[in-house]
Amino acid sequence: MSTEKKSSIVSILKSSIGVSFATLASRVLGLLRVRLEAMVLGGGDIASGWFLAFAIPNLLRRVLGEGALGNALMPIVAELDSKEGRECVRRELGVVFFVLGAVLGSIVILVSVISLLLGRVEFFQNISFFSTPRMKIMLRLLPLLMPYGFFMCLVGAAGSVLNYCKEFVLPALGALLLNIFLISGLGVSYYLHVNDVEKVINILAYLVLISGFVQLVLMLLLLKKQKVHPMLKAGISLGSFTSGTVKQLFTTALPGIIGGVATQVSFLVDRMIAVYLGAQAVPALTYVDRLIDLPIGIFAVSLGGVLMSSLSRSAANGNMEDFSNELDLSIRHVFFFCIPMAVGVVFFFKLLMSVLCLGGRYTVQDIYAAEGVALYYGAGIPIFCLLKVLLPAFYSRKKMNITLYASLCAIVLNIVFNFILMKKMQQSGIALATVISSLVNCSILIFILIREGVLTKVAKPVVCGLRSLIIALASFWLVRLIYPSALEIENNWNTAFLHLVVAGVLFSLLYFGLSAVVRASEMRELISMFKHKKA
Repeated sequence: MSTEKKSSIVSILKSSIGVSFATLASRVLGLLRVRLEAMVLGGGDIASGWFLAFAIPNLLRRVLGEGALGNALMPIVAELDSKEGRECVRRELGVVFFVLGAVLGSIVILVSVISLLLGRVEFFQNISFFSTPRMKIMLRLLPLLMPYGFFMCLVGAAGSVLNYCKEFVLPALGALLLNIFLISGLGVSYYLHVNDVEKVINILAYLVLISGFVQLVLMLLLLKKQKVHPMLKAGISLGSFTSGTVKQLFTTALPGIIGGVATQVSFLVDRMIAVYLGAQAVPALTYVDRLIDLPIGIFAVSLGGVLMSSLSRSAANGNMEDFSNELDLSIRHVFFFCIPMAVGVVFFFKLLMSVLCLGGRYTVQDIYAAEGVALYYGAGIPIFCLLKVLLPAFYSRKKMNITLYASLCAIVLNIVFNFILMKKMQQSGIALATVISSLVNCSILIFILIREGVLTKVAKPVVCGLRSLIIALASFWLVRLIYPSALEIENNWNTAFLHLVVAGVLFSLLYFGLSAVVRASEMRELISMFKHKKA
């Protein structure tokens, strides 16, 4: 391997590992938050209402904040910076933030007004769907939570600019704030034995708003430190909506935005369908989704953000060999890390949920209601993570229309399979439909990358995936022989936590040890990263 290529590999891995540690801290706090949510809110109507209400501003954040708009902004900033300099970047960012703020403000007001009408007008309240307890809670909370989506979309746009400036870790640490605020509110409510749970979720809604505002302020300070903070000059007006940069941004991002909207609407449809399946369905999907969000966030999202920056530079310089090498590296490491994570979630689910949720208002019956969801969501972890790595290969080349068509195909399949599978499989069918549609989405994108000649090394990722699966299954089988207690529900939290730590350490040691024995190239690359010292 050449020194230049090795340096590139080390750079990508090092940056992604740094973000992963920051994300790990956020996700660990997220797990603590999930446990407190389960104990305080339970697995019924109140939890359903809270999760449904929070899902809508999160939809806005994922589509416009962390989705296509942020990804489209990064190549534009790279081009402006290389040709015109930082002062031009600041002026154009001022225009972009003004336009984005106006659009977001309009969306927040519109959704809030609609939720107030649906929640208070007698005509809608006579419709059975809107009169259920969980829907009433959702409609009441939504106007309080929607401004959070406004703040976080601007945070996401700022984060993409910071990533271009190779500032990865500090923006990732900002996500800690939401969990810190919510954990504080939930913890106080739990230890003071507050019985009015509806009052608790009102307080949580205000804490969400405060965390979003604080994150935005911190991101603007980081932009100022990097000397790329938006220049909000007096000349900014309604004419800014037709400026060249705004047109280029939204033209580039529009297919991805449409695809992101469709994907998130599909996610929301999943939850709305689950409302009909009973009070336990939405919490079952949400708690397991939070569980699998740990590996996705720790590795795939971190790697995807770093990869987007690296691929944007390679594409801008016309260096497609580096582009292909970076993509191959990322796919292999997704398989290397995420396949064992999938095996762990699938087979150690009962113990994981005993530690994560069991206690307070969350019962053993709620765990069994989520068992099938965990089986399919867990098995889908490598697929969900792979998608996070494949999308930058298109976004960095401004080919978002391709991702749009692929996601629309996947969404149609998801909705069709939802209605087919949920009749017999309940919420488990919804989870399986999500995995199938994500697999189709990934397959379409991989086929196009191969046909374009961008993904040239197919055999190595396939071999890596098969090898990782065999080693992970062998590691689980050995853990099962050595420590069978790790496979059952445990009511005592301390005992459950001890079992999980022991089983997790055993599984990790076996997996990485066996990978080293078979001389997996991914192990050598990781070791190279830790040994590497910058000049």
